[in-house]
Amino acid sequence: MKIAILGGGFTGLAAAFYLQKRHKVVLFEKEKVLGGLAVGFKQENWNWYLERAIHHLFANDKEIIDLASEVGFNGILFRSPITASLYKVPNPLSLKLRRTSNYRIIPVDTPQDFLKFPLLSLPLKIRAGMVVAFLKLSPFLSIYEKQTAEEFLKKTMGEETWNVLWRELFRKKFGKYAENILASFIWARIKKRTKSLGYITGGFQSFIDHVENKNKSMGVVIEKGKTIDNIRIHNSKFTILNSEFDAVISTLPTPVFTRISDQIMPGYYIRQLGKVKYLHAVSLILETDKPILDKSYWLNIATKTLPLMGLFQHTNFMDPVHYGNRHLCYLSWYVDNNNQLLKMDKDGIIKFALPHLKILNSKFLILNSYLFKAPWTQPIFDKEFIRNKPDFITPVKNLYIANLDMTYPYDRGTNYAVALGKKVSQMI
Repeated sequence: MKIAILGGGFTGLAAAFYLQKRHKVVLFEKEKVLGGLAVGFKQENWNWYLERAIHHLFANDKEIIDLASEVGFNGILFRSPITASLYKVPNPLSLKLRRTSNYRIIPVDTPQDFLKFPLLSLPLKIRAGMVVAFLKLSPFLSIYEKQTAEEFLKKTMGEETWNVLWRELFRKKFGKYAENILASFIWARIKKRTKSLGYITGGFQSFIDHVENKNKSMGVVIEKGKTIDNIRIHNSKFTILNSEFDAVISTLPTPVFTRISDQIMPGYYIRQLGKVKYLHAVSLILETDKPILDKSYWLNIATKTLPLMGLFQHTNFMDPVHYGNRHLCYLSWYVDNNNQLLKMDKDGIIKFALPHLKILNSKFLILNSYLFKAPWTQPIFDKEFIRNKPDFITPVKNLYIANLDMTYPYDRGTNYAVALGKKVSQMI
């Protein structure tokens, strides 16, 4: 069979690799470089690529580790950087003077860290720890899709623990949809998390380039800079950019797929997929003379008084020597269509964020900055999503979907992108 793959991210690259052994494969990508959401960029004084949005692996990311082995790539390394959360807490030394509260970074790496957590009583910490252990060991249960994460966590950990530990994290990630997110999301989040985190030597782009070259050497045709405006069918053949194919795999975002396939898909299916709701990603990278975060790599912002979702000091994870001895920090947000950040330019977002960063650290100088925005990056995992999410099989024979909406209940990531690509390849 002759198969077209739409999209050159990890899903498309993995699907091409596993299919080329049995079929003729042509991969189409609209950009001039492959990688999708994991694409990287490089400055003249850097010897490693950097991703446009934060990327790392977990120690249990089996699918991408297996793919690396199969294509002969040995550049994955693992470390255990510090992860923490930022809270606004009363300063015990100033309570009598009724002074304002202070911000405090509290590590959350280990059970020992959690037992020292100062904002909950010991009985509440023990109770919460038992629930976390249960979620970590539990298989997926249908009960997780029958209640929201808020309902589940309040019921099992208590309302105070929800308010202190979880409420702001959900609001920062899902905004106005926070109360509707299913408990399956928190199950997957805890189930997947490992203290050991992985990164790619040279940046994820170096792995992407390696898989691209491996595919080419095995006969995959890769067409970059090709935008697909529509998919047509004639005599049971799919026509894409004037070429005919026996089957098509779309790894494109669902809203893009529905736009280019609306002439061949039944209306009910297009309407079904159109009911999935999304947030968009805003990623600001600051290149500074000194690190913004002293020790932490991953800092959740668990207070509503700072309008940041999270900070990721990449050079507390990977050595700044790879980036011209500069320090790199990601500021991340998920936003809806009406959010001001989605409309701001880079200077506007820096002006918005800088006063809040200066509360955390006033002793850094911004030397360079980079702003990236990506649509449809965070599906809303609510009950409506369960009913309407895409699946591999579509109503049109031999037209398949394998995109990152289908990582549910897990958060999107390169490991699941590879897993999707491999699984869809087994269906053809």
